[in-house]
Amino acid sequence: MNKTKFEDNLESRAQFFKALGHPVRLLILNLVHRKPRHGEELAAILNLNPATISHHLQKLTRVGLLTSQKDQYYQTYSLVGNRLDQKISDLVHLPQPGLEIDTATDAYRQKVLRSFFKHGRLKSIPVQLKKRLVILEKIVQEFEPEREYSEHAVNQILLEFHEDVATLRRELIDRQLMARKRSQYWRL
Repeated sequence: MNKTKFEDNLESRAQFFKALGHPVRLLILNLVHRKPRHGEELAAILNLNPATISHHLQKLTRVGLLTSQKDQYYQTYSLVGNRLDQKISDLVHLPQPGLEIDTATDAYRQKVLRSFFKHGRLKSIPVQLKKRLVILEKIVQEFEPEREYSEHAVNQILLEFHEDVATLRRELIDRQLMARKRSQYWRL
């Protein structure tokens, strides 16, 4: 497996850890680390069926931990370079930009939005501040930045979400998502 493809492919990383997640495969890696070995030898040492060993060897080879070379009648397996010397943090870290998303926060946000919205309408205004902020951040996206709105225009947009436009309008101002001067509103 090409190293850059491995680093860029999340599924490959998951398969790598799955391959390490079986006791027999860990034993095989320890034995092959000491010296290259063929499948029949590993089966005899581990007292397992050669077909079972072959299955595990395929998994380890597929993720790039082992390489095989034909040696007379047998395939001899050896470790690939220094793959086992890599730090786990290097294997887990995703170098692509845009993948630094705080997934716990994003999952919470999605859960709140699913709970409080039905067909694009707000079922109720959350009492809990944290949930209310998620809702307000979603609603404020309907307003264009750097554009001024009359109070009537703001109410029309908010009415698409919920009947209590006064509360939503006040909350958007109080939470500094929007600003107001006289009867003009704009998104911050």
